[in-house]
Amino acid sequence: MSLIFAISILGLLFAFYLMRDVLRRDTGTAAMREISDAIRQGAEAFLRRQNRTIAYLATALAALIYILYAFVRAHNDNDPASPGDLALWTTLSFILGAACSVAAGYMGMWVAIRSNIRTASAAMKDMNSALQTALRGGAVSGFFVVAMSLLGVAGLFGLIRSLGVVGAANDGKIPLLIVGYGFGASFVALFAQLGGGIFTKAADVGADLVGKVEAGIPEDDPRNPAVIADLVGDNVGDCAGRGADLFESTAAENIGAMILAAGLYRSNGAVFQQQNLTLLGVLLFPLVARAFGIIASIVGIMSVSVQGEEDPMSALNRGYYVTSALAMVGFYIASRWLLGPEFYFNFFVCGVIGVLTSIGFVFITQYYTEYTYRPVKSIAEASQTGPATNIIAGVAVGMESTGFPILTISIAIVSSYLLGSHSGLVNAGLFGTAVATMGMLGPCAFILAMDTFGPITDNAGGIVEMSQQPQSIREKTDRLDSVGNTTKALTKGYAVGSAGLAAFLLFGAYLDEVKNYMPSFSGTINLNKPEVFVGAMLGAVLVFLFSSLAIKAVGKAAYAIINNVREQFRNNPGIMLGTSKPNYGECVDIATKAALGKMVAPGLLVVGMTVGVGLAFRALYHAMGQPPDGATGAEVVGGFLMVGTITGILMALFLNNGGGAWDNAKKYIETGAYGGKRSDPHKAAVVGDTVGDPFKDTAGPSLHVLIKLLSTITLVMAPLFL
Repeated sequence: MSLIFAISILGLLFAFYLMRDVLRRDTGTAAMREISDAIRQGAEAFLRRQNRTIAYLATALAALIYILYAFVRAHNDNDPASPGDLALWTTLSFILGAACSVAAGYMGMWVAIRSNIRTASAAMKDMNSALQTALRGGAVSGFFVVAMSLLGVAGLFGLIRSLGVVGAANDGKIPLLIVGYGFGASFVALFAQLGGGIFTKAADVGADLVGKVEAGIPEDDPRNPAVIADLVGDNVGDCAGRGADLFESTAAENIGAMILAAGLYRSNGAVFQQQNLTLLGVLLFPLVARAFGIIASIVGIMSVSVQGEEDPMSALNRGYYVTSALAMVGFYIASRWLLGPEFYFNFFVCGVIGVLTSIGFVFITQYYTEYTYRPVKSIAEASQTGPATNIIAGVAVGMESTGFPILTISIAIVSSYLLGSHSGLVNAGLFGTAVATMGMLGPCAFILAMDTFGPITDNAGGIVEMSQQPQSIREKTDRLDSVGNTTKALTKGYAVGSAGLAAFLLFGAYLDEVKNYMPSFSGTINLNKPEVFVGAMLGAVLVFLFSSLAIKAVGKAAYAIINNVREQFRNNPGIMLGTSKPNYGECVDIATKAALGKMVAPGLLVVGMTVGVGLAFRALYHAMGQPPDGATGAEVVGGFLMVGTITGILMALFLNNGGGAWDNAKKYIETGAYGGKRSDPHKAAVVGDTVGDPFKDTAGPSLHVLIKLLSTITLVMAPLFL
């Protein structure tokens, strides 16, 4: 426990060191500061309003959880605590998880909107200064997210243990009391990602279609009324939204791994005692392994620098490989120490498989989204015959891109399961997959730094162009922006990959939890039962309905922004002549209202449908007299969770990679291919890019959260479905 707290605090201190290092850097000219201030004010205003909306929803849900546990649900002899304590700690952990998720997202954005101008100013000096400014600004979010996640889970665990809520001999039941922490984090992350995604893509689509296609002006031209809203959106979607997303990933998977660790110890208690291995050590193994990942990421961040004309992506990859290698070393130390010299090796290899899986996902995503490879080039080639063929090619690439990632996840799950099963411990297969998931999340802080690097460099390029800096400076920021687009795409692939591995981990944790509350449960979800099959179909259709609502929200918001931009051009001819300024605030306000209004329905659909399915089929099971061949609400929800997760992973891969490929097909043409900028192929590619925008930055990333939210909801609500 002391080691986990010490390394987590080290991670926070390092985040504050990076923040201080970035904030003391030069802020450029007065014209640059004016634009940066407008972005900062818009982002902070949006996030305040969004967090207020989320707070109302989270408070209402917390009250519902307490009422259901304390007054509606009957006591079960296998409960980890009394009804009052179970209700109290589940609700408190939910509130704490929600609060920490909000804080993690806000912190990442707070630094990012102050790093953009410093990156723009550093680009006036040299490439290395600009690269390090953007990466270190992004790393603040990464370390804050990972450290806060570990502190939250370990702190709740330690507090409940010290208060003796479950009794000295029942540490293995503590994770069942803190599952609400992951649920709270997931709940906030879904709305943060949805709201930010709707805002950023509505502004982006409006800016592109009217600015680039109709008016024929550059992307970040100060004459475009939607340009500030577009730059604000990069922060509220890619910084705040992704920060909350990866926070809930780490929190939920830590708790799920602890539940499986408790089950492992129950099955092998005598063997562990012979090896002088304690229940506490086995329970905390996932947290210790993740803590070593913080140290690995610190070294990786500090190792990044670019020499002369070196490609900045090469420097970032080098840092990522250093982080990954050190994360493997950390897994070796943690597994040998806490799982014993006789059993550790197979689990160490499981951790290595997880790290290698993350690297595999990075390369696969790179292949399908970078314009140096066949898939993106095929979309650019199809643009020569218009938007229709561009869109057809993009959809095909998105569908094709699901193959290799699923194969990679499958290999990782099967190999880690077999390694766990052959470790010498009983029922250790699922725990092997949990360790692989922990391995994939080992370099998480560095990955999130690369993700936030993207919007920082995008904003820096916008500030340089809008303040009319020399072309040589814009070329540097364009180069960094291109790298940032790649890192954003790679981290989306990483997020889906970790969600895929985590889905199996959390599904196993759900089955373990149901077994704990209902020992008669076989641990098998039988799709041959009609109720379970129906539940599975409902899980699949949830993904489609959710994606539809998210994409439709972007379309409606973009419609309003497009009309506003056209109206400003029509009513104020001085905008295009450069003699008067557009009203940037109108577009920011339109995007804000649309995002806050449209994010609620998809989020409530996920929570309401999951809980509704469980309670409805529980009532049906009891109304039928609990027949032996019937299905409990918990079993139906198991089918709902399993098929909904699989469908969500496939849909997220399709949306993320298809959208990323459309984006980079446009950028490939902008390098001069097929006539370059303002050519007919370019206009077709811009249309394809705008179709892909809500795919890759709204619906796709939100599905990462949905996949894990389904698991955390079911972990929290499982006792109510029996």
